[in-house]
Amino acid sequence: MNDFVSDVDVVVIGAGQAGLSSAYHLGRAGLEHVVLDHAPRPGGAWQFRWPSLTYGKVHGMYALPGMELVGADPQRPSSEVIGEYFAAYEERFGLRVRRPVDVTAVREGDAGRLLVESTAGSWSTRAVINATGTWDRPFWPRYPGQETFRGRQLHTANYPGPEEFAGARVIVVGGGASGVQHLLEIAGVAAETTWVTRRPPVFRDGSFGEAEGRAAVALVDERVRRGLPPQSVVSVTGLPLNEAVRAGLASGVLDRLPVFDRITPSGVAWDDGRRVDADVILWATGFRAAIDHLAPLHLREPGGGIRVDGTRAVRDPRVHLVGYGPSASTIGANRAGGAAARELRRLLAPSAPAGARA
Repeated sequence: MNDFVSDVDVVVIGAGQAGLSSAYHLGRAGLEHVVLDHAPRPGGAWQFRWPSLTYGKVHGMYALPGMELVGADPQRPSSEVIGEYFAAYEERFGLRVRRPVDVTAVREGDAGRLLVESTAGSWSTRAVINATGTWDRPFWPRYPGQETFRGRQLHTANYPGPEEFAGARVIVVGGGASGVQHLLEIAGVAAETTWVTRRPPVFRDGSFGEAEGRAAVALVDERVRRGLPPQSVVSVTGLPLNEAVRAGLASGVLDRLPVFDRITPSGVAWDDGRRVDADVILWATGFRAAIDHLAPLHLREPGGGIRVDGTRAVRDPRVHLVGYGPSASTIGANRAGGAAARELRRLLAPSAPAGARA
């Protein structure tokens, strides 16, 4: 790590949708800031999505504030389309994202400031907006016998697209949107697919309007206000019953089994005697918030999450979490970025502004 320390009003950690939205609003609020991003290039977590996830398959990509995404080819990979859009956005608004930079810790600094430590040096800051999302923390459940499996195990975070599963017997674990997308793709090339989930999947038929969206976000918000780890918004909205899903249900591809009790060298097994042999187990089991670097501030509640009021961490008003819990959707991240900037402008107003942007 470099040993210099720069002063700044706000450090934004992460340059995905939440981080870029926050930086845009901080600029409009007149707050000097720096954006640190660990990824090698613009695009947030989108740059790591599998090639078969084309832009036309993306659910509700919402434009960043001040610049629409127009004319995108729905057949192009979403990683390319959104990566180029984010890059153009950074250039248009002069966001000057520093990358690749890994933030290793945020801790108490001097004179009421926070100290952000990273692989590119340290920043003494009056506030932090954490916009690190979840992609870097894939969740791998543990089951008895998991280490004995002789086949391949991988997570959605490493999903390469359907071609690598040609002729294989594949078990997909997880009842979310990614699991369904993987199954529908893999079934066309695999020798056999099996779908297992902890709970029966809930499919949503019909429209999903603003009222339904507000209700779903409110359920997620209630958890984080209680200091519990956030659930994804999609976990309370259900799975959209579109044409592809209807076809998968009709063909039996989306015929779900309850999750197995143990993993064997050749597959999985249930206590009732059922067994399924497999060459691959694909864990579409979601992600957790990437917030370990905030640990020195002791923000977690006994329930395991960080309790927030809006975007503000209840235990430390200098820390805002954008893209966490109810603001994890693209439209939610946009709104939360603006809300965090407005609240920080009020919080920091009594003090003299920091020096030039780092």
